[in-house]
Amino acid sequence: MSPIIWYIIAGIAFLSVVAYLIQDKLIFKPEKLKQDFKFRYDAPFREYFFDIEPGVRINALHFFRNEAKGLILYFHGNTRSIKGWARYAKDFYRYDYDVVLVDYRGFGKSTGKRSEKEMLHDMQVIYEKLKVEYPEDHLIVYGRSIGSGFATKIASDNNPRYLILDAPYFNFLRVIERFLPILPVRFVLRYHLRTDKWLPKVKCHTYIIHGTRDWLIPIRHSESLQKINPSKITLIRIEGGGHNNLPSFDEYHNFIRDILKY
Repeated sequence: MSPIIWYIIAGIAFLSVVAYLIQDKLIFKPEKLKQDFKFRYDAPFREYFFDIEPGVRINALHFFRNEAKGLILYFHGNTRSIKGWARYAKDFYRYDYDVVLVDYRGFGKSTGKRSEKEMLHDMQVIYEKLKVEYPEDHLIVYGRSIGSGFATKIASDNNPRYLILDAPYFNFLRVIERFLPILPVRFVLRYHLRTDKWLPKVKCHTYIIHGTRDWLIPIRHSESLQKINPSKITLIRIEGGGHNNLPSFDEYHNFIRDILKY
């Protein structure tokens, strides 16, 4: 074998080790908040802490209405914290739905070391606590971008009224392989988030909303997801929509209104 091929193999092996070690920092871009940080919003809200296990507390914001029709459990994207994501709560509480937004481990005030298994467990614990207060047929699970995988897993293990996926991926491996085609990502990646595996187990109707110009997670991911069960999965295409600007389109808000107004 020529020296050049050995150098290529060694280089790929080195990059694979580096990617394995630092992938958490590459995938997640959290905003960290001090534990005494005070949230301030115009709408009524409460701050929650869910104690999962020693050393793990998940912070959440609960925007509430006096006579709520139900609850939206909102899993946000891979950046910032619920401090910033909370501005999207108005898209739901304007239709008299309560909204609970949760921060993953290491985001905002939430604590704990991240792993796919543990993060999914956190979300299930939170869902179980919320369904004590809200009947499941009035509980909607919403997942945005990376949160779509968590939302799908929770919906597959429970019985919410609807599952709504905002710019989802077919599975997370497919997203990463597109950006790192030379690495053996399948063996390096610790977060696989198998939306494609969990979605067939979802019993409620699923609504997918995706922009046609999403360069980060192209709409073909959602088109592949819809093919899993076309009779129970509705895909709403936002013409010209990108990955981070769907709420700037009237079509997005019309969709949310049509789902929640009844």
